[in-house]
Amino acid sequence: MTDAPISRFVTAADGIKLHVREYAGRGNGALPVVCLPGLARTTLDFEPLAEALAAEGRRVIALDYRGRGRSDYDPDPAKYSLPVELGDVIAVLAALACEPAVFVGTSRGGILTMLLAALRPSAIAGAVLNDIGPVLEIEGLVRIKGYVGKLPKAATFEEAAINLERLFGAQFTRLTPEDWLRYARRTFAEQNGLLVPNYDLALARALEDFDPAKPLPDLWPQFEALGPVPVMTIRGANSDLLSAATVAEMGKQHPDLQALVIPDQGHAPLLAEADVTARIAAFIERCDARHQG
Repeated sequence: MTDAPISRFVTAADGIKLHVREYAGRGNGALPVVCLPGLARTTLDFEPLAEALAAEGRRVIALDYRGRGRSDYDPDPAKYSLPVELGDVIAVLAALACEPAVFVGTSRGGILTMLLAALRPSAIAGAVLNDIGPVLEIEGLVRIKGYVGKLPKAATFEEAAINLERLFGAQFTRLTPEDWLRYARRTFAEQNGLLVPNYDLALARALEDFDPAKPLPDLWPQFEALGPVPVMTIRGANSDLLSAATVAEMGKQHPDLQALVIPDQGHAPLLAEADVTARIAAFIERCDARHQG
């Protein structure tokens, strides 16, 4: 049994209040873990992993970016951008004194981890990149742009679960009705008797400039900034955002990279299964040993 997580709020440089869920460790010298979610996701996605790590005595921090979860929505949607969110991450690290740490970044969270490695390498003692890499596949970005801010309305969580299965069932082919219901409860919140997405709908503007006809810049220089630390890459076997070819190239470029493929899941793997959380925990222990050595 672990203690319930504590909600903390950190004020960003421009006054936006950022919500953080903190799972307390035992102060045993182990590296803390910082969890960064996907574009339209929240701290709730990391509950199974955070609870498993906290049960071993490790301190875990999970962040709601501005406009997501319990963080303030930004009156200026232009600030739903990687540079601003990177500044927010740095503000949280400073406020909660959790450097260096092992970062677990899902999708956008992995991009932020790579950017942080390039800007502030001393903050990172290891990285888990969940279904993200230096090259993003256009097909996956088109699909994401098609649903962010446009999820179908639902009156109940059960109805929302059915809608989510229709949208994402091709990516997650073996989830049970109970799994989809849990996914719905992480995706929507009750507000004035209605279900609303757990993020600011204006977040869709973050993808407005994406044009499938224009090539995207890759992030190989930022990925290379992770060279001094252990890296684990997790790919959903059904992913349309991170290709197997990119993972293979990451392995060639990084001297200490572990690769894990999650069957029957797409973008992004849920990190909820006991065997997956155990693999991540073992990787983080290796980061401890490397850091202490």
